[in-house]
Amino acid sequence: MYASTLLVSFLGASAVVAAPTWPSFNWDAAKPDGLNTVSEYFNMLASKVELGKSMASAPVCDLSKAQMAAAPTPLPPPSAGLTLKHVAIGRGTQNYTCDTTNATAVPTAVGAVATLFNASCVASTYPDLLSILPKLALQFNLTTQENTRMGPTNLIISGHHFFTDVTTPFFNLDTTKYNLGEAPCTKTNQTNAPDDAPRGQLGEKAVAWLKLKTESGSTGNLQEVYRINTAGGSPPATCQGQPAAFEVQYSAQYWFWEGESQS
Repeated sequence: MYASTLLVSFLGASAVVAAPTWPSFNWDAAKPDGLNTVSEYFNMLASKVELGKSMASAPVCDLSKAQMAAAPTPLPPPSAGLTLKHVAIGRGTQNYTCDTTNATAVPTAVGAVATLFNASCVASTYPDLLSILPKLALQFNLTTQENTRMGPTNLIISGHHFFTDVTTPFFNLDTTKYNLGEAPCTKTNQTNAPDDAPRGQLGEKAVAWLKLKTESGSTGNLQEVYRINTAGGSPPATCQGQPAAFEVQYSAQYWFWEGESQS
């Protein structure tokens, strides 16, 4: 198999000749940067495909070669003895509530909901493409057809992210295709996203980067989860003009680390 064939299969070059059925492009998202982002993605993809034609064999999907990006103020590294199990692109919403009687009140974060798309092979072989995927994902609307693929790529669903209560993020990586485990988590560290991190569809700043620790009840030897390379998701500074509950579109990379329990 040519390396270019592998690249096409998991990044979706077929979308060059056939418009994706999910999700629709958001023509109002981050103008004019939205179209620029999609163009940048396909230009990068085309260059990888062209390079792959001269390779004798396809690149190996080896997660030991994947490297997490670091924020200006870095998060603590994964605990000793852990190995990278999975990398996913999360696309969904950060959820907030507001006191509608107080325009100066600060929105309260009450969780998030996201679909997770398998990006492990991209992380191990094409880190430059991986870095653009959260920004790319924000250029496409969420629809009821999220059970197919992420935007113009062929990245398929590897799980779902939601909150079981306002303080407990939960990741379910058990699907009909993958059986990677599930985990309730607790936030242990956070750091601000870079100043130049991609903004949301309405210009919202990128949410913080996080390090999470799994809690009792987790499976698949999942121990730690990182949310990095975020795009959008932050609330407005105050509740002025906001409803009692609202959502802000976001995307991010999620890195899942496994090993024996350290507790």
